[in-house]
Formats: sequence, C-alpha cells, structure tokens
Amino acid sequence: MKKKILAGALTAVLAVGLLAGCGAKETDKDNGEVAELKPITVAASATPHAEILEEAKTILAKQGWDLQVTVFNDYVQPNDVVESGDFDANYFQHITYMNDFNTQKGTHLVNAGDIHYEPFGIYPGTKKNLADLKKGDVIAVPNDTTNEARALLLLQDNGVITLKEGAGLSATVNDIKDNPYGVKIQELEAAQLSRVIGEVAFVTLNGNYALEAGFSVKADAVAYETSDSEAAKNYVNIIAIKEGNENNEGVKALVDVLKSDEIKEFINNKYDGAVVPFE
Repeated sequence: MKKKILAGALTAVLAVGLLAGCGAKETDKDNGEVAELKPITVAASATPHAEILEEAKTILAKQGWDLQVTVFNDYVQPNDVVESGDFDANYFQHITYMNDFNTQKGTHLVNAGDIHYEPFGIYPGTKKNLADLKKGDVIAVPNDTTNEARALLLLQDNGVITLKEGAGLSATVNDIKDNPYGVKIQELEAAQLSRVIGEVAFVTLNGNYALEAGFSVKADAVAYETSDSEAAKNYVNIIAIKEGNENNEGVKALVDVLKSDEIKEFINNKYDGAVVPFE
C-alpha cells in the first residue's frame, strides 16, 4: 500500500514540477566547486504550502540543502508518510488537526514550527448574504473533526446557529442548540466543498482550498476569522515531524527560512490576507 501511495503522489508532483531531483548540486561562486546538497523531504498541499516551499527552495540551496517537495491532495497521506519515516516533514495542516489526527490514528507527530495562519471563510453559493437564508437552505462544511468545529464556530459568530455551551473545538452538527434560519448543514470532505458551490447556499472553506478555488478571502468571503482572533492560535499551520526527529538539522533550517523576513514578505505580497505569517 505504501508503494502505491508514494507512486500516486510522485506522479502528481512531477506533473507540476515541484519534486527536486536526487543528487542536486550547488556551485560555490567563490571557488567554483560543486557541492552535493543534503535533501529535506517534505509532503505538502499544493496551495499555499508548496508555493511557499518553492520560494524557500533557493534560499535553502544557498545553505546547502536540497528541498524536495511532494504534493498530496488529501489530509491523511501527508501524515502517514511522515509517521512511516518516508518523509522528513509535512506542511499542510494546522496544529489542532495534527493533535486530533494523533488521537484518532495513534500517530506520533509533533510541531516543529508555527508558520502561517489561513483565515477560515464563509463563501457565497446560490445566495450572497447570510441574512437571506431561508428554512431548508444548505450550508456545506468540512466533515473532519477540527475543521467542522471551526466552520460551526464561524457560523455561530455570524448568527446562523448557536452551539451548546462548551462545544468548542470538538463541535459537530449534534452540538447545534439553536437553528433560527432552519438551515441544513451538509458535511463533505474538505477538498470537495468548492465543487458544490453552485448547489448550496453557502460553503465554508479552509484557506488553502479557497485559494485553489480562486477565491480571495477579503474580496469573496461573506465572513471570515480575523487574524488576531483566538482561532489563529488554534489553527496555525505548522511544519510537522515525527516525534524523535526534533534535532533534524534540515528541518531546523527549513523552519528558520519559512519564518524569515524574506518568506514573510513573499506571503504578504502573494496572498493579500488569505495567508498570514504567524508571529
């Protein structure tokens, strides 16, 4: 099964040209010598994670590292390949999702560095204003534990529903206490949500899937989490590694570069508030 997973992922990454070749070399400008770069293997989501890593690649090469990025299209395989030791790290998830994944799957993943935050948003489908909601209207939310709670909390913050007291970051549709508009909550796999926009009143999207769908959180979302909210702390996107690999020098170099002023400037310029460097 592991070979099939990796084969599929490598096919995807080769198509977009994000996988660095083995045995990459960097020429020393001072003496002309060619040095072998040491590999750092990272599993990532395409947007924005792989894009940010691609920007970091040149900086890391100057430091002697060959950053090799493989793009995955789901939220499970990137953790599996780090847990198995096939990859040094992954960059696709927030801290709350990783903690929940460890609990559910018995994995041993830890946070190697807080990198950025993606405001979660409510995006229009067949309706443009939350005040226009009617009984029976459908709002689509992610079906994984942490992101569903995030979506429901955002809907609560905007008066669509009320959750039971204490539901918090583990909230599900079963925790809805009041539903004044009589809306139906449809749970879907996160990657599928943008595909049903024309079929539902509203969709709630993670920042990376909103970007992939061509949405701007500032221009298109009818509501979104603010960058100074408590959600930023609970949903900061991280570099995740397997416990015991905390002293991996390549991962340390990667985290330092991703938290550098150069990468922060790249993020701010490219994503216009849809991705926010975590301070």
